[in-house]
Amino acid sequence: MKINYNEKLKKLSPYLFIEIDKKKKEAIDRGADIISLGVGDPDLPTPEHVIKSMQAAVANPANHQYPFGAGLISYRKAVCDWYKKRFNVDLEVNEVCSLIGSKEGIGHIHLGFINPGDVVLIPEPGYPVYNTGTIFTDGIPYFMPLLEKNNFLPDLDAIPKEIVKKAKLMFVNYPNNPTAAVAPRNFYINLIKFAKDNDIIIAADAAYSEIYYDEEEKPLSFLELSGAKEVGVEFHSLSKTYNMTGWRIGWVCGNKEIVEGISKVKDNYDSGVFQAVQEAAITALSSSQDCVKTVRQIYKERRDVLVKGLKELGWEVNLPKASFYVWAKVHKGYTSSQVVSKLLDKAAIICTPGNGMGSSGEGYIRFALTVSVSRIKEALERISKIQW
Repeated sequence: MKINYNEKLKKLSPYLFIEIDKKKKEAIDRGADIISLGVGDPDLPTPEHVIKSMQAAVANPANHQYPFGAGLISYRKAVCDWYKKRFNVDLEVNEVCSLIGSKEGIGHIHLGFINPGDVVLIPEPGYPVYNTGTIFTDGIPYFMPLLEKNNFLPDLDAIPKEIVKKAKLMFVNYPNNPTAAVAPRNFYINLIKFAKDNDIIIAADAAYSEIYYDEEEKPLSFLELSGAKEVGVEFHSLSKTYNMTGWRIGWVCGNKEIVEGISKVKDNYDSGVFQAVQEAAITALSSSQDCVKTVRQIYKERRDVLVKGLKELGWEVNLPKASFYVWAKVHKGYTSSQVVSKLLDKAAIICTPGNGMGSSGEGYIRFALTVSVSRIKEALERISKIQW
């Protein structure tokens, strides 16, 4: 029997981080001592009080049934309270929908709002799922280059007028993956005006908002700005904030109609988020945030060691203000992929090629701060021995 894949599947590139994980496993099978600075999967454990909350919730038979709908009211209320405390943003429970991780919601928003031929404005380099959802709905991706000369912010004025007329959805992501850039208030003010003027839904991906390094310059929420809730929603996740990547729990919040659209898609695609996980998430959001402060300090130490070490070795790299990524320029005469291959072959180090997240990422590689300081120092020692 001949198996024919859907034409949309044929348009997809191999999922970048699956490919990186595959290369890591192949190298380990060859006996290499791999230092993985590739996939952004925290190596730190989920806080103990969250684990204990989950253990108790799993034992409750009430949580063993289908968790239909937008999520427990208590979970959505915890999200509202967290937003008020962290960003001074007022949300109603019906402006929040639970997600099986923010990735799921980001992939599904297209199904609610994109028709064949509609344009989706996508930051590049960027999270591959922004484009995946576009392909699955027969939308047309328009990639907005994130250039260093623009502080890795999209140039809204550079988008052709004929593209803007067809655009229905725009993704933004700050703190940014992979560049680690942070968006200033003026950018969001201009973005909201742009969205209102052109009837474009804004989908703000804020998964890294709590991984920052200066208490005086905490990343903003898109929803903090006047008029934001009129034009868009924000996706959030407990994955990076509380080291809960495997738990698959997040939310989308903001414009009620947009949230309802995503919720309707989910009603037809899944049966909701396991209630025990929602209860553990309530504990994470409503308890002391000292555990998050501790995580930030750990990442800060790792960031400082890696950036200092790379600079001493002649690499050109900026000091990230947020996220747990370091965005470094490659050596002259090399492509992103060539540098990544050389680091793997010569030093058993896994990292992410910038061009793997979009052509505008060519000339850079991304290091994830997801190993200990001692392993980062070992990586730097190995890199120092490579001839370029």
